[in-house]
Amino acid sequence: MSGFSSEERAAPFTLEYRVFLKNEKGQYISPFHDIPIYADKDVFHMVVEVPRWSNAKMEIATKDPLNPIKQDVKKGKLRYVANLFPYKGYIWNYGAIPQTWEDPRHNDEHTGCCGDNDPIDVCEIGSKVCARGEIIRVKVLGILAMIDEGETDWKVIAINVDDPDAANYNDINDVKRLKPGYLEATVDWFRRYKVPDGKPENQFAFNAEFKDKDFAIDIIKSTHDYWRALVTKKTDGKGISCMNTTVFESPFQCDPDAAKAIVDALPPPCESACTIPTDVDKWFHHQKN
Repeated sequence: MSGFSSEERAAPFTLEYRVFLKNEKGQYISPFHDIPIYADKDVFHMVVEVPRWSNAKMEIATKDPLNPIKQDVKKGKLRYVANLFPYKGYIWNYGAIPQTWEDPRHNDEHTGCCGDNDPIDVCEIGSKVCARGEIIRVKVLGILAMIDEGETDWKVIAINVDDPDAANYNDINDVKRLKPGYLEATVDWFRRYKVPDGKPENQFAFNAEFKDKDFAIDIIKSTHDYWRALVTKKTDGKGISCMNTTVFESPFQCDPDAAKAIVDALPPPCESACTIPTDVDKWFHHQKN
């Protein structure tokens, strides 16, 4: 068990919906800043934003105090990814590594583009369908260099260390060997997933080839350095909320009571009586039409 827990506020698939994270004491924290990047030696924490096979585009709200998970909004409408044939929603558990940041001022030497202003993304390829807001421990296997509308958007490939097959996966070549076609499907998905919304296909550095574990860990470490500069105010985040409860050298650190006040000002937790769709596909279809 990670010791972290989550709390939903308002009903899912609404503009008000939020998922806040708590530590082992039940105190509210930021999943962006307060969850350590490392869970153990060579093991990273991952914040699950989107469970596999689901469509709602959930993400850490980098500009909101305490950075809860919420559904992305564009032009006033909640965002969903299309069921891009032959896939159903996201084809991995999707999320981010905490205490990382792709600096939009840094021009990446590998891609020639600046960072996308978010924590680094993770695609977790294990057998379990994780829950939104779940904190898992992952083993990094490799990385894909995506270029999204002119911005560097790294995609880390990892596996939950608690997965029954985790011991068999130690580098990107193990994914190629044990899950034939999965990496090709990952490139295809990321290349085309915005096309149904009228956007062009995404591009990739390295001819869309995955780099290995050591390369991936070096990239993650560099984004951790950019995050530390951000949270200690050595870099201007331009609207990013760095409010946190644990980073002692950060001028944005607050006490648990201040964090609780942020959450208490929002709609109450969603009880079982909340009226929400039980069939996500029907809800997705309704929203798109």
